[in-house]
Amino acid sequence: MTREADPRPPSGPARPGAAPAPPAVTGRGPARHRRPAAVLAAGLALTAAGCDIAPAPYDDGRVRVVTTTGILADLAAGVGGDFVEVHALVPDGADPHSHEPTLRDVREIVYADLAFTNYMLLEEQSLVRAIDANLPAGVPNVSLAESAGKYAAEIIPLVENVNLDTIWLGLRVRGTGAGYGADRTSEVRLKATGVEGPGELIGYVTETFGAPTVFFDSSDGFDADNGYRDDTATLPPDAHTHMSWAFTEPGVYRLDLSAELAVSGQSRPVELAGGTVTFAVGVNAHTVFPESAGATVLDSGHADITVDLGEDPGSEPALHLYADPHGGGDATQEVYDPARTVVEVPNKALTDIPGDPRFRFLGRGGDSIHQLPQAVLGRHVHGEIDPHLWQNVRNAMAYVKIMRDELMAADPANAAHYRSNAARYLGELDELDAYVADTLARIPASRRQLVTTHDAFGYLADAYGLSVAGFVTPNPGSEPSMADRRKLTETIANLGIPAVFLEPNLAARSSTLTQVAREQGVEVCPIHGDALGPGNDSYPDMMRANADSLYACLG
Repeated sequence: MTREADPRPPSGPARPGAAPAPPAVTGRGPARHRRPAAVLAAGLALTAAGCDIAPAPYDDGRVRVVTTTGILADLAAGVGGDFVEVHALVPDGADPHSHEPTLRDVREIVYADLAFTNYMLLEEQSLVRAIDANLPAGVPNVSLAESAGKYAAEIIPLVENVNLDTIWLGLRVRGTGAGYGADRTSEVRLKATGVEGPGELIGYVTETFGAPTVFFDSSDGFDADNGYRDDTATLPPDAHTHMSWAFTEPGVYRLDLSAELAVSGQSRPVELAGGTVTFAVGVNAHTVFPESAGATVLDSGHADITVDLGEDPGSEPALHLYADPHGGGDATQEVYDPARTVVEVPNKALTDIPGDPRFRFLGRGGDSIHQLPQAVLGRHVHGEIDPHLWQNVRNAMAYVKIMRDELMAADPANAAHYRSNAARYLGELDELDAYVADTLARIPASRRQLVTTHDAFGYLADAYGLSVAGFVTPNPGSEPSMADRRKLTETIANLGIPAVFLEPNLAARSSTLTQVAREQGVEVCPIHGDALGPGNDSYPDMMRANADSLYACLG
């Protein structure tokens, strides 16, 4: 599909898709690219041989821009207006993850003055190779996602194992205990004294060489007669540890805890504080407390169940949740009251019990549990960057600024036009961002759960306060397994999700999503991820339609 700019004079914002008649263009400088005779001859030869490559197109003076997707083509046309001809290699409604280049695509690449790809593994690799191999020397080849950081685009890493992409929950002692006479040989004992919930709760640590150490295990009860010795975690003052938390059944769990300080082996322990920590395991965390209670849901970042020794002036020993839900580590952790806080264990935390006999305390190898994982050797395991940046409108604005800069460099004689068009378009996108934010803010917090065809909406969720509750597969090119189907079914059932969202361009490969939705009696609603579609011929139209669909089906 070729997207050509409106030939009207540059008095208003040009949009893609209008008549292709060339405008009167003057003042092209030496930066304008011209094809060598050898390239033209090659095009003629291929045409004569019956291939789908036409001779060199008529040069009407416009800058020829090639993009991989229709979304990028629309952004480029919004900046270039009358002075560009934009061609998208991936047709509207097609999937960039799997689109194979055609001979016509190669022809468009050969005669391009400027190329924009998203990259970061969004496009099929053969399409990227076609651009890299056929774009003439000296023609800019811009990878937008990799360049967007220049204009403060927010980047989200993809997680190699989605089970790791949850809140970290450890244990912490805050304070040195010096006021009690404690030193580094002293210890704080945090005891689990009871659990209320539909299954068993196990808290454990995996040591460096893979051996687990169990701190809390509700499966064998809690023995008050021996001081809960078998369900006690011991830490020195002013220390913390990461932990794994496993739950054998979905539902709400309430863990009762009590802390004491043993200054020395001979002294009587000092009772400190206690409290109850609430977990929402595979169910909607926003419905655990009444909405009027104003409870906080912790679902990301690093958090610790913290024994505060009360050493700050005017403070008393207490059991808190310290958390940094927006990232930043210890320096940004804030205090949360366990009585008004829920720790979310989402359905993506569903994982299989290892076959290693050392983990038999969790159950039988291969069975499923929900688990908040311990940091892997002190860190999450992340892979490449999530490439779907445009689902956050602010990131699309960064793309527009990059396109403006590149067009001004390629065609300096018309730099003022590109600058003016970009400013007008950025204003339109700023209004679009506000529209999406305002529309999605009207969805009740308990219903902002997003289940989709594939993992393409992390930026949408992050920017506008949604939660990616699940998807069929991380990549639309992979076939869902029975485990994927089971996890999807449990996610929809456990969270009481009213609707799932299907990308129209992936409908032919989304039978799993539609079948599970039908079995669970939930609505299937449209959402656009990687491609424009019927009725959504522009990027702003697509984002408004997505916001409207989400609100209509969830709100």
